[in-house]
Amino acid sequence: MTRKLIEILIIECFERHKIDNLIKKTDGNFYYLSDLIAEFLKEPDWNIGRNAKRSLPKIKSLGDKSAHNRRYIARKNDLDNLKDDIRTVIEELIHLVDYENWKK
Repeated sequence: MTRKLIEILIIECFERHKIDNLIKKTDGNFYYLSDLIAEFLKEPDWNIGRNAKRSLPKIKSLGDKSAHNRRYIARKNDLDNLKDDIRTVIEELIHLVDYENWKK
């Protein structure tokens, strides 16, 4: 679920800044998470912190194992090891999505 939340927040960032066309395929569907992350990290409309940049691939890797490997089940310990990374990334993304309210 964390992987999905991050995917949704990345899409929301692009939509909030009205540049979601940068993360859509020609058929109108959004990119897969790996491409969303790549586009997110290179986007000049925001300046994401180095900790979040470093954390995104780690979170994606655990999420991919859980989503795509039928014999892998992420356990509490796996998430505990990434909890600081997860918090960092989600707070950065929420800040970018809700930037106008944060400025007030």
